Amino acid sequence: MPQLAAAKALWTSLGLPLHAFGEQSALRLSPNADRVINSSFKLGDAAQISIGLSAFSAAYYQKLNTGISQNVSVDARHAAIQFHSEVYYTLQGKPPPPVWDAIAGLYRTQDGHVRIHTNFPHHRRGILDILKIPDTPQVNRAIVQEHLLGWSAVDFETEAAARNIGKLIHKAKETPPVQLFKIGEAPTRKEAVDKILERSHALNGIRVLDLTRVIAGPVAGRTLAAHGADVLLITSRKLPALPALDADTSRGKRTAQLDLDDAADRQALANLASECDVFLQAYRPGSLEAKGFGPAQLAAARPGIVYASLSAWGSEGPWKGRRGFDSLVQTATGYNVDEGEAYASAHGNADFTPRPLPVQALDHAAGYLLAFGINAALAKTITEGGSWEVRVSLAGVGQWIRSLGRLAAPLPAAALPQDSEIQAVSESWHDDEGQPVMTAIKHSADMERTPVIQGGYAPVTLDASHPAWK
Repeated sequence: MPQLAAAKALWTSLGLPLHAFGEQSALRLSPNADRVINSSFKLGDAAQISIGLSAFSAAYYQKLNTGISQNVSVDARHAAIQFHSEVYYTLQGKPPPPVWDAIAGLYRTQDGHVRIHTNFPHHRRGILDILKIPDTPQVNRAIVQEHLLGWSAVDFETEAAARNIGKLIHKAKETPPVQLFKIGEAPTRKEAVDKILERSHALNGIRVLDLTRVIAGPVAGRTLAAHGADVLLITSRKLPALPALDADTSRGKRTAQLDLDDAADRQALANLASECDVFLQAYRPGSLEAKGFGPAQLAAARPGIVYASLSAWGSEGPWKGRRGFDSLVQTATGYNVDEGEAYASAHGNADFTPRPLPVQALDHAAGYLLAFGINAALAKTITEGGSWEVRVSLAGVGQWIRSLGRLAAPLPAAALPQDSEIQAVSESWHDDEGQPVMTAIKHSADMERTPVIQGGYAPVTLDASHPAWK
């Protein structure tokens, strides 16, 4: 099965033993995953493999602690729905508001196309300022399109990049989807066996500080929480929120807010970091060092820590400091052009229009692969000791998805799930008083001995708890 071969390749790339895929600890992936999403890329494979590895690595960590093996299975259709979880939840019985701003998306220029990301208010204002369009509710795609036709693609990209708000097409440096580095010495992790055996989930006892936003990083934290970790999401009240995404990606976590420009709040974060097992962040490379929270700094302060970093473009190269989102990385790495050409060819059209992927595949795959890398690093704290850094970039994940191959015509038909199918793979979540507040997509990994947590506490807001460990 090609999906399993791709999963094993990623597994061994992190120095994990191939014999973990034994008779008593198999990763089982349902067939025909490449046909479940309406794309010329094998996004169904990417969903099943990344989610499968996030769960199988949690099972491996639990096996190192207890000696108990288990099978892990992932259904392809369920995994594909999970890759779009942000559109399938309900909050207080109502569907989520639109995730995308009205003017976000692909546009023609004088000589090509650009894609703009305007979901955050300051990004929208920045784009409209470049185009000299007043930011009013009356602004629509037609107005933006008219103004963009006066720009060349490169000139617009250059101006937007100077303001940290836009990208075009860029050939990214080849980067593995997940990288693991030892960044310090520490004794091997050892815990009392009786305490470990009392735990019903693979990551019970693990503390995770989650300093991420939007989709990819928060999905990683949500996945760790689903395996039993205590995940504390820290955001800043100074930064704009995306409630339509935050409600879905904060499930199973506790949420609090700190201002890293405030000395007292920085000390509060340092205190939390001194007692955490995993520090998960998605700031631009190098940004947190100035605040005292870089990988080397935390490895020195808290030996044995796992420091996980998510970026758009990777930690090296001229674009390492640039901001980026799934939609922009798709465009910059040629996905939209390739998808548009594939659909034009499949339907016999001479002309094509760039076409976005039907799901935020780079974001979701990056999130699950980041959780996989974190679990792999936790496993190494048992087998080798030390402090570890995990690196995942959207560009690297995009390159990995390409490596899975393309589909020839006929391409998979669009097959949106029906209400009954969504209900069958959804679970209820409650507030801190036990009252139901939302339904959301279950985790698609099925674990034989340490089941994934399905349902439970959903904070909904970003300041529902105090910044303290349980």
